[in-house]
Amino acid sequence: MPKTRKKADTLLPLDQMSTAAKIRTMEMLWDDLCRRSDEISSPLWHNEVLAEREQAMLSGESAIEDWEIAKVKIKEMVS
Repeated sequence: MPKTRKKADTLLPLDQMSTAAKIRTMEMLWDDLCRRSDEISSPLWHNEVLAEREQAMLSGESAIEDWEIAKVKIKEMVS
């Protein structure tokens, strides 16, 4: 069984990082995970969530927003 990391074991100084630095770090992590996506399997509940979101899109309840615009909005909300 893998060892559970404690806060003190974290390799990044999260309490010293700005929100912008944390977001950049998350983006780098996601980019890395995307490059290795064949090594990751999604949990079964993801299919249920995706089906619900697809239905919301088809019914007009939800809409797609450009990712670059969404990132700008998120950064404005957290800064």
